[in-house]
Amino acid sequence: MNAARVDFSSWDLQEHIASAVQANGWSEPTEIQREAIPLARQGLDVVGQARTGSGKTGAFGIPILERCSPKGTPQAIVLCPTRELAVQVAEEMESLQGGKGLSIQTVYGGTDLEKQAKRLNQGADIVVGTPGRVIDMTKRGHLDLGGINLFCLDEADRMLDMGFFPDVLWIFEQTPNREQTLMFSATFPQEVLDAADEFMSESVHVMSEDMEVEIPEIEQFAIHVGRANKLWALGRIICTMGDDDQMLVFSNTKRMVEILSERLGKFRISAIGLHGDLPQGKREKIIESFKQGRESIVVATDVAARGLDVDGITHVVNYDLPDDTESYVHRIGRTGRMGRKGHAWSFVTREDQPLIEKISSTWNLSIPVVGAPPLPDGVDRDPIGRRDDWDEVSDVFGMVTLRLSVGKSDSSKLELAEWIAKQARVADIVIGEISQGDDETEVEIHVEKVAYVIDVIKAREFNGRSLTPEIVDA
Repeated sequence: MNAARVDFSSWDLQEHIASAVQANGWSEPTEIQREAIPLARQGLDVVGQARTGSGKTGAFGIPILERCSPKGTPQAIVLCPTRELAVQVAEEMESLQGGKGLSIQTVYGGTDLEKQAKRLNQGADIVVGTPGRVIDMTKRGHLDLGGINLFCLDEADRMLDMGFFPDVLWIFEQTPNREQTLMFSATFPQEVLDAADEFMSESVHVMSEDMEVEIPEIEQFAIHVGRANKLWALGRIICTMGDDDQMLVFSNTKRMVEILSERLGKFRISAIGLHGDLPQGKREKIIESFKQGRESIVVATDVAARGLDVDGITHVVNYDLPDDTESYVHRIGRTGRMGRKGHAWSFVTREDQPLIEKISSTWNLSIPVVGAPPLPDGVDRDPIGRRDDWDEVSDVFGMVTLRLSVGKSDSSKLELAEWIAKQARVADIVIGEISQGDDETEVEIHVEKVAYVIDVIKAREFNGRSLTPEIVDA
């Protein structure tokens, strides 16, 4: 890696773009920009890898803007996995072109097809869109890809995850006059690298050093918690937020997004849900409101959060762990942007333990296991109450271990088991292994009966003494 200091001014960018870069307050390029822009300006095929929020759009946007001219015919196309990301990319490229006069048109589903067609017919120099709508516009005759000389894929890993590869390949094949291909992503699993071979013959692969995922500005934590108390733990984290903090909560399903935002509202915690089934106009309003700081908490699915570029996000919460390790990197990259400090919390149930271990090992991450944060000073009650959740403290066989204040000198295992079975009127199978020490005994009780057995033990005496049952964490 070339670690030498570089300023944008040293690259002799086109006048309009140089002025726009300066107006945006950019003086030094980010690492991925420093590595990728000079190569792309030379016309080379580039595979750029850097984590979310590290300046990838500028890394491919500046070379594209320089190469295009205001002719009214498509010269470059940028494909994105979601509408939100397409809008974000187009907005950033618009701000970077300054007064060059290029027509940058977005093409994505969920909005009026006729209006998009009309804008395309009026002329477009750069097209930013999602694959499905690009294909639709091409087949309808509103978009001519024959003059495309620069083809760019953004978030390539997600494109494949979301099943876009056949569509991307179809679009690629409609660009016979392309001269350059750019591909950018936060992660490049093997299937993405294989796909890259379909689009590029001799590409240069540049990787930001932060892909080693040191992520120094993001504090990551795992909270072991059962499903019943995820909401309680979320309430605790919300309590730690400052007035200007913003939180993005990830759930894996649209239904859970709706449930979460509704439940938080019942506890007088304002949160808004964002998922793919919402009308496009409403989604854009939610994102804009979040960007402007009018909303503090957004609950979203992965797909809906693509392109949600909000510098003020201080907290990311994985209410549900993602199904794949790459998505974890995308999610936590929503906070700690451009040098800002951020916090990432992941709720880990017993079933999630192998997944969090896989995430840690894949990315060489240290994700300490902690309890939910304590209530801050001046707050004497949880905003969301904690529930009894025996699954949280049971083992893989559904057994909860109780510690009783009676030792082997006071009773045999058999005597104690028979007493519990008789007093609580439970079958022998409900009682698992019993281990005895000098002063205490640990006994396993099945999760379905443990609450009742605890109540019975508390209410009765064993050989004239109280046993004061305590729960032993699994």
